[in-house]
Amino acid sequence: MSLVPGFPGDGVVTINRVILRDGYTVDDLEERVAMLCENVKTYHSDTGFVGGFVALNAGLISNEGSTAGKALGSPLKDREALIITFWRSFDEHEASHRSPTFQPLFQQVIEMCENGNEEIAYRMLWSGKAYSTEEAAEARASKERYASAV
Repeated sequence: MSLVPGFPGDGVVTINRVILRDGYTVDDLEERVAMLCENVKTYHSDTGFVGGFVALNAGLISNEGSTAGKALGSPLKDREALIITFWRSFDEHEASHRSPTFQPLFQQVIEMCENGNEEIAYRMLWSGKAYSTEEAAEARASKERYASAV
């Protein structure tokens, strides 16, 4: 099962971490990243781009899911974003960055970054969506039924 429709099992996930410089706003980031993403969809949907999303740091830290202290909030709230894209291959991703239509828009995003830019490529190990209510009940019942067999 694939969380991102059309994403191949041997595809590549790239992650850019953006930390906004002083003087830039989330609106600035949204506008520039929207232009960049529209460009990628327009010019690279048929040359390797499968999908993507942008997530903004909401300032919340899960104390249930974190082991590094008990922080109350992230100091990077509304200043840090992740730009995550899905590609058929790393070579196709790299070719998209060499595109003359992409580079000017990419530079406009980079100039807002306090942290410069490092885009790391990952290999997908797992993806999936939540069970339906019925599937979840079935999965729980199955676990309970076979838990004693282990």
